[in-house]
Amino acid sequence: MKTLVIGTGGREHALALALSRDPHVTEVHAAPGNPGIGRVAELHDVDPLDGAAVASLASSLGIDLVVVGPEAPLVAGVADAVREAGVACFGPSREAARLEGSKAFAKQVMAAAEVPTALARLCETPEQVAEALDAFGPPYVVKDDALAAGKGVVVTEDRAAAEAHASSCDRVVIEEFLDGPEVSLFAITDGQTVLPLQPAQDFKRAYDGDDGPNTGGMGAYTPLAWAPDGLVEDVSRRVLIPTVKEMAARGTPFSGLLYAGLALTSRGVRVVEFNARFGDPETQALLALLETPISALLMGAAQGNLGEVGLPQWREGAALTVVVAAENYPESPVKGDVIEGIDEADQIEGVDVIQAGTAEDGDGRLVTAGGRVLAVTAVGDSLGQARERAYAGVDRISIRGAHHRTDIALAAERGDITL
Repeated sequence: MKTLVIGTGGREHALALALSRDPHVTEVHAAPGNPGIGRVAELHDVDPLDGAAVASLASSLGIDLVVVGPEAPLVAGVADAVREAGVACFGPSREAARLEGSKAFAKQVMAAAEVPTALARLCETPEQVAEALDAFGPPYVVKDDALAAGKGVVVTEDRAAAEAHASSCDRVVIEEFLDGPEVSLFAITDGQTVLPLQPAQDFKRAYDGDDGPNTGGMGAYTPLAWAPDGLVEDVSRRVLIPTVKEMAARGTPFSGLLYAGLALTSRGVRVVEFNARFGDPETQALLALLETPISALLMGAAQGNLGEVGLPQWREGAALTVVVAAENYPESPVKGDVIEGIDEADQIEGVDVIQAGTAEDGDGRLVTAGGRVLAVTAVGDSLGQARERAYAGVDRISIRGAHHRTDIALAAERGDITL
């Protein structure tokens, strides 16, 4: 099988790496990719938002499966263009991707499907914003209704900060605050069959102790030993399957990766958000433990025969990812700083250094080119061993001014998470 991964980030590197290790995959291509992806795939300089160009590339290479990684190409309709060219594609259509592209649309779908979620109001004026903030009270939850690369959400006790975020967006969804730990549950679907992956947890705040601004994610781990029994089955029954059925009933069937961000509240499970693609950095940890060949899952979803694949199987143990971010991330990350130590970190048993915001400078040196630069991912027999290996990998990395969280999965390892 020949595969083509679309995108430039850590999620795409993790997907390309998994495909390169898949015994059913003969070639891995990526467009446009990054230097890390270039280690396991042949790179092509094609705009990931240009559906016609992506489809043309796939056809010219004789690609069997295109995997669209990021949300922006999906919302732009790249998957539609690829399918129209007669090439199998993993990723929802432009219309189905609205589940992520519009928070308001997602709320409408959840209401129709009777999916448990936070109470919310769509606001387009300062007056509506003020009324919603008054109604829900602090902590204030303000979400940009459009795509914002994982940084469109503000959760704050500061009324002025909430109003400032709302004023910077065309439309916002303001919600009630959901208590309890958050969980990410991914499901692969062909529009009918829904196959959940195992739960993961990511860390959105920039600094230790869940302090600082929201980011695209500073680390993640899986599995969740503290999660309640039957969580996956309950979420599948109450959230994932009803959502997929509702999308089909609307004439916009959803095939690809449905990501449910969940809050395990004192009143039960509630959906925080939907995404229409693999989440980053949870993907890095999940794929490190996936036993089932990833090509079978992705092609099954793309071709509509996912029911023949069976539930994903997982390796024993745990996996953990620590993101190394550039100086000043997430506000205005510094670019162009030299990155050293990746090869040394990769030599640690169980460690893969996933590249995200990287590039090569004019002298061929690897340098920072984005906010989240690397995702140091490790597997181990236990969560403690995975943490030890991942942070040993981080210690090998040298980037001027870089920062990372030191407490990824620490509470879980200590057994301090309670429901």
